[in-house]
Amino acid sequence: MRFIFDRNTWQEIYGSISKNKVRTVITVVGVLWGIFIYIALSGAAKGMDNGFESMFESIARNSMFVWGQNTSMPNEGYKTGRQMQLKLDDVVMIENRIPEVEFIAPRNVRGFFGSPPANIGRKNKTGSYSLFGDYPAFTKIAPKKIYDGGRFINDEDIDQARKVAVIGERTQKELFDKDENPIGGYFKIDNVYFQVVGVHKYDPSGGFGGDGDIFIPFSTFRKLYNTGDNVGWFSIAAYDNVDVIKVEENIKNLLKNIHHVHPDDDRAFGSFNLGEQFNKIVGFADGITFLSLIVGIATILAGVIGIGNILLISVKERTKELGVRRALGATPAEVRNQIVLESVFLTVIAGIMGIILGALALAGISSATQDIDFPYTNPTVPIPYVIGALAIMVVLGTLIGLIPAQRAVSIKPIDALREE
Repeated sequence: MRFIFDRNTWQEIYGSISKNKVRTVITVVGVLWGIFIYIALSGAAKGMDNGFESMFESIARNSMFVWGQNTSMPNEGYKTGRQMQLKLDDVVMIENRIPEVEFIAPRNVRGFFGSPPANIGRKNKTGSYSLFGDYPAFTKIAPKKIYDGGRFINDEDIDQARKVAVIGERTQKELFDKDENPIGGYFKIDNVYFQVVGVHKYDPSGGFGGDGDIFIPFSTFRKLYNTGDNVGWFSIAAYDNVDVIKVEENIKNLLKNIHHVHPDDDRAFGSFNLGEQFNKIVGFADGITFLSLIVGIATILAGVIGIGNILLISVKERTKELGVRRALGATPAEVRNQIVLESVFLTVIAGIMGIILGALALAGISSATQDIDFPYTNPTVPIPYVIGALAIMVVLGTLIGLIPAQRAVSIKPIDALREE
């Protein structure tokens, strides 16, 4: 290894490169371009992955929503077009029959899906807001950020059908004075007094809804609007590492059986599988990362082969010089190491430049996408991946350098000295 730190070794490498500057630069650009493509595309894919990770942060990634629609096929004496109505008893059946379900939350709402909003009033202030009837399990599926001092609906609220509510930021601003603490305060929902127990922070990525939404216990909602055991829809979260598409299918098949729907009727119950969509997005990002790896390696390999060709030409042009060195006592190992080191040097220089340019490109992309209305965050490439790519380049540079190195070693001193 002593020859690596020998000044004469690096002088000879510099001299060899200087003789073919244009050719060397073009070849180095080939390797540089390969690592640049890998860094840029992998980082861009990671930015998309991070963006969707952030977007789904406020809701379970393996969640789904199921609701009732109209039947499209007759069954067991029931006619086509029957309106399906989900019931609270369905929850127990799903929990008992489908073990892959981790959480299930029945939900009702006023102000969505064609229903009128709730009329809200406090002192001389009034307004119309969306009102949700929920169970505490809902926050296991779509966590709600509650401001300090407050809370969400709990089990005691459900059991006792308490008249308590969690209001939104906009609701607080429109119903309460600026410096007034809303916690413990009262307001009316359709002429019934409710006490505020929490204020939720609006998260635009948490599904449909807004900053004025109000949440009350499901049991209280049922009494207030006389909905009985009817449920608007189910929010469901499956366990990790289960097939969310299969879970969705099993849930709908069970509901068909409970509500006497034909097994082939696919319109009776609607659903939206957020887990399936998330997996598609992750798969797309992984595909881009894999594509960048293939394109990057192919481009790097082409560039490294170009370096090998440059060195073969260099060896041919330096035949007489190499012959003189051999005649003066240079060993085959010294000649071989010289050529291999030159190959590795060019490869590493090109790789480092490509990494720097790739990092600058990702910094530019990050700056340009900060304020766009698209889930894209922090495009980066993990340091181990970068180090791994550089290590692969060193290995390729070493292997490709052995070809011209062996060609140089095979030159006989007497033949080289005859070269004109």
